[in-house]
Amino acid sequence: MLRHEVDIPAVKARRYKIEIGTEILGRLWPQIEADFGQHGKFVVTDENLVSAGHLEKLLGQRNIPTFIISPAGEASKNINTVVSIMEGMEKAYLGRDTVVVALGGGTVGDIAGFAASVFKRGVPVIQIPTTTVAQADSAVGGKTGVNSSISKNAFGAFWHPAAVYIDVATLTTLDDRQFRAGLVESVKHALIADSEYFGFLEENLDAIFERKAGVLEKVADFNCRIKGKVVEADPHEQNQQRILNYGHTIGHAVETASGFELLHGEAVAIGIIAAGLIEIELQLAQPDRLDRIRRILEKLGVPVKLPKDLAEDKLIDLIKHDKKAIDKWPRFVLISDIGQVHSQDGQWAVKVGQQLVEKTLRRLQR
Repeated sequence: MLRHEVDIPAVKARRYKIEIGTEILGRLWPQIEADFGQHGKFVVTDENLVSAGHLEKLLGQRNIPTFIISPAGEASKNINTVVSIMEGMEKAYLGRDTVVVALGGGTVGDIAGFAASVFKRGVPVIQIPTTTVAQADSAVGGKTGVNSSISKNAFGAFWHPAAVYIDVATLTTLDDRQFRAGLVESVKHALIADSEYFGFLEENLDAIFERKAGVLEKVADFNCRIKGKVVEADPHEQNQQRILNYGHTIGHAVETASGFELLHGEAVAIGIIAAGLIEIELQLAQPDRLDRIRRILEKLGVPVKLPKDLAEDKLIDLIKHDKKAIDKWPRFVLISDIGQVHSQDGQWAVKVGQQLVEKTLRRLQR
């Protein structure tokens, strides 16, 4: 089993562990009891995890209070679900000595983490990510939240997990579209932090598609090293952690405008191409770099152009509602090279004019 630790210096010098392995889900509960035996337990998962057998594998015959999100996915990622979870915890007579166990993909982790952050003014959360997107990104870093009726992740909190357990065997139950879309977050990590990792992904995509345990563990290891290092440096996204939003500013707008018909990774792929076009316009890159990035995304089978039915004015309005916007317009994360984020005056997100973004959106529809 691979192990990492993430130090959160701004939170009472706290650290949490990340453990990565294959077929560890069925052995986790005794470890959770050993580490958090003084806490009451409350599991949050969704109906997909029940159907896949992951909840049963985690709990066995144990009678642990559990909230099953239904329907699974973005349709339930709202404040009403958070309220229902917290009321479920109250009905189970749970208090501040509770640990929430989030078993599922990024949506489950975001919802459960947010509920944990506000229940009784905050209780620990354990993340057990079961999708490529969650194992790459959302389970590590402490960003939790839910969508409003207007924009994505409008309500949330920074709430770092007490522990993260990654069982790459859970990825074998994902359908091919979910599996491949989630890998976009791995591509993003390589683009912002590690050119060697980008080369590894290019060379090993076929083995990744075959879901070979060894290569999936190595992918998880790369991702956790990158994400953990960034989070340690900037646990509350004051500056450097913004680099993790590469491709996400336009990506989130695309995801929301599609009515969440596009998966998160699919929308971020479009956002990465948009960032590449902006980089060319700002003379941060030559077209051949974007061609290389486009090739790996096309091999993943994710979209690299905007759907024709997404209106430019709707996308611009959503970008203005981005949670990182200041004076109705966000800054953008750009790269100067594969593995290196562009920094300007010590800032990792830079100004990009609205006209250039509009031009980029029109190019993406060609």
